[in-house]
Order: sequence, then structure tokens, then C-alpha cells
Amino acid sequence: MSRASQNEQLFDEMSAFNRKLRAFFDAVVREEGLTLARARTLFAISRRGPLTQKELAEELEIETPTLARVLDGMEKQGLIVRSEDASDRRAKRIDMTPGGRETSKGMHALASDLRGQIAEDISAEDIEIALSVVRRLVRNLQRLDVGKVRS
Repeated sequence: MSRASQNEQLFDEMSAFNRKLRAFFDAVVREEGLTLARARTLFAISRRGPLTQKELAEELEIETPTLARVLDGMEKQGLIVRSEDASDRRAKRIDMTPGGRETSKGMHALASDLRGQIAEDISAEDIEIALSVVRRLVRNLQRLDVGKVRS
């Protein structure tokens, strides 16, 4: 198999895995009354603490109006609260409620269990190799200049 074919196969398989993982996790969290977008939002807030709506949109790599709809639903579920940002009264700071923190803990446990089941028959050595490859791919991608990609 040529190097170009190997590269194509690698990227196709990584994309397919990511799509399948997202779809499966979305189905799992829906059973818990959430959506993938809401679970990702809880993960981001638990990782970074209270964030402005703009910071949260950047963290999640989604548009602010899309995030606003997600937050509206989360607020109705009692998972988050929006409060005025002390440094910018126009900005809203998003934090979890106690119920949101409990839900977040449950989602973290669920995700951890799912990762364990998916990787259960893969050796620690193979995981290290995969991590090394993915990290190198990320570094290579970050070095690319969009205007200078060869065709």
C-alpha cells in the first residue's frame, strides 16, 4: 500500500471513529436527559470553571447563537446559571448549579466507563503509540499555513 493510501486510510478511519463515538455518546447521554452539546458544555465548565458565553463558545468551537440555544435548554433543566460578569456588565458568566455539578460528575463517570470499554482489549503500549502518533499529527497540523497548503 502506498504512503498516500495509508495516509488517506488513517484519516478516513479517524474521522469515522470520531463520528461514531460522538453519535454513540449522544445516544448514551440522551438516556440521561442530555444532549452531546449539553454534556460537552458541562465538561468545559467543569474543566475551566465559570466562563463568559464568548469564552465558552470558543472553548466548544461553536457559534455564540448556537451556544445561546444550548444554554437556554440547560438553564431550563437547572444545570447552569447565567450571571453578570463583574468586569463587563454586557457579558454573561456561565456556571453550573449544584444539580449541574452532580450531572457533570455522572457524565464524567459515564465517559470514563465508555472509554474503558472501547479500549479494553488494546494494550497500554498500543495506547502510548496511538497517543504519540495523534500528538505528532496535531503538532504537524498546527504548523501548517492555510495559504501555503500544496495541491
